Amino acid sequence: MAGPKYSKAQRELFFDLLDRGGSVRAAAAAAGVHPGAAYTWLRKSGLVMRRGSPRVYSEQEKAEFFRLLAERGNVSAVARELGFTRVTCYKWAHQAGIFTSEARQVPPRREEFLRLRASGLTRAQAAQRVGADKRSAADWDKGITIIHRGRVYPDGRVVRYPEPILAGVNSPRTAPVLGGKIDLDRVEKVIHPRYVSLLERERLRDLRRAGISIRAIAAELGRSPSTISRELRRNTTSARGYLPHSAHRASVARRLRPRDTKLSVNARLRGYVRKKLQSKWSPQQISHRLVVDFPTDPRMRICTETIYQGIYVHARGELKRELARHLRRGRTRRKPRRDPAARRPRFVDPMTLITTRPPEVESRAVLGHWEGDLVIGATNRSAIATLVERSSRYVVLVHLGADRSADALRDGLITTVSGLPPALRGTLTWDQGGEMAEHRAFSTATDMAVYFCEPGSPWQRGSNENTNGLLRQYFPRGTDLKVHTPTALQAVADELNNRPRKCLAWQTPTERLNALLNTS
Repeated sequence: MAGPKYSKAQRELFFDLLDRGGSVRAAAAAAGVHPGAAYTWLRKSGLVMRRGSPRVYSEQEKAEFFRLLAERGNVSAVARELGFTRVTCYKWAHQAGIFTSEARQVPPRREEFLRLRASGLTRAQAAQRVGADKRSAADWDKGITIIHRGRVYPDGRVVRYPEPILAGVNSPRTAPVLGGKIDLDRVEKVIHPRYVSLLERERLRDLRRAGISIRAIAAELGRSPSTISRELRRNTTSARGYLPHSAHRASVARRLRPRDTKLSVNARLRGYVRKKLQSKWSPQQISHRLVVDFPTDPRMRICTETIYQGIYVHARGELKRELARHLRRGRTRRKPRRDPAARRPRFVDPMTLITTRPPEVESRAVLGHWEGDLVIGATNRSAIATLVERSSRYVVLVHLGADRSADALRDGLITTVSGLPPALRGTLTWDQGGEMAEHRAFSTATDMAVYFCEPGSPWQRGSNENTNGLLRQYFPRGTDLKVHTPTALQAVADELNNRPRKCLAWQTPTERLNALLNTS
C-alpha cells in the first residue's frame, strides 16, 4: 500500500528546517511529514547527517569519576557534578561490574549488618557493630526498604506516609488589611462580647445602607450610639462606604499593640540573664532567683517563657543564639508542640474505631468476638498477648517472648486464631498500642475485622482488662515473661478457663463456650 503523498512545499520546508540545524525528526514533525519519508528523502538526496565528534575523556577524568562514585554511590549524581555524559558514566560503571541500583538496595552497612546477624549476633549487637540505630536495624532485619515518604515491605506492599500535620505551621494564614497583613486566626477568634462581632458589623452595614439613623441602629444592635458612631468613623476604609469584613480586619490589626520586651529595653536584666545562662542555670531558676537577689527592684523581674522567647525568637535579638547550647537539652530551636485536636494517626493503615463496631458485639449475644492486649514483663523486654472471648470470657494466651514487635504479634495472633473453629472468628478489639500496627495484614490472613478503642479508654475492652488483672497472679509485675514456655502459658489458660465466674452464673468459661458452640 502506497504511503501518503506530500506536496512540494512540505518537502522544501523540511529541507529548509534541516538546513537551519534542526534534527531530522524535528524538521519532519514541523513540516507534517512522516519520519520514514523524511529519511527516504534524505537518503535519495545524498545528504548524510553526520554525528558530532564524541567527547574523549582522559584517564584522570575517568579515575575521578570512580573516586566520587565510591563516595556517592549514585552514577547520575556524579555525572551531573562532573559535567560528564550520564550514559557514558553508566557504561564505565557497568564495564567495571558496578550496578548502583543493586548497591542502593543493599547498602554496605546493611549488608554488613545482615552478615553479622547470619553469624549469630543479636540485632542489638549487630546494630552496635555497624553504628545503626534501632529503627534501621529492625527494618533491615525484616527486609523493609525505606523510600521517600514510605516503606516497601518484602511482600511487595508499599506504604506511603501521610503528609505532616504540622506542615505549613510556620506560614500562618493571612489576609491583607490597610496595606499590611493580619493573621486570619486572630480575625476568626471571638475574645469577648464587648467587642463588636463580624455579624454585628454585617448587620450595621445593612441598616446603614437602608438609611437608618445611628441611634436607631444602636437600639437595634443593643449597643451605645457612641459605639456605632466610633465604629463607622474609625473603620470605614473604602470610598464605597462601610465594609464589614475590612472593618473587622482593621479592628483586629489595631488591637495588636506591639511593644518592646523587657530584655530588649533593660540592659541590666539582660546581662543578668545572659550571665546565668552561661553558668548553665535554667530559665526557671533565673526567674525565681531574681526575686531573691533583687527583692525591692520590680524592674528586675522576668518570667520563664520570656527568657525562652529571648533565646529562640532570634528576630528580636535580645539574647544570642549560642546561649541555647547552655540549656539542659541544648536544642537550637524549640520543640514544636502538637495540637491535641490534630493528632497524627497512630498507624499508617487507617484504624476502624470501636464506634463502628456491630451492635451484636456490644450485647455479647453472639459468639466469636474477642478483646486483646499485651501483658508486659520487666523493663518492657518481654510480653504475652492475651485474648478474651466476650461472650464466654474464654482466655487464649499467645507466647511472644522477647520480641513484642508488630510483626511478632501479627504472626502469633494469626497462628493462634487459625486454630480456632470458624464460629469463633468474628472480630477483635484492641487498644491503640503500636504493637498492632500490622492489623491490616492480620485481618487479611484471618478474615477478622479489627476495631480500636478510643485513646485513653481501656474500659472499652473491660473483659480483657479484668483478665489481665487475674493473670498478674501468675505473671507478677517486674518479672521476666520470657521464661514461660507456650506449654506453661496453656496450663495457665486452662486453669483460668476452668474457674467458675460470677458473670457466667458460676459456670466456667469452657462450659459456657461449649454450650454456645453447641447452640450455634
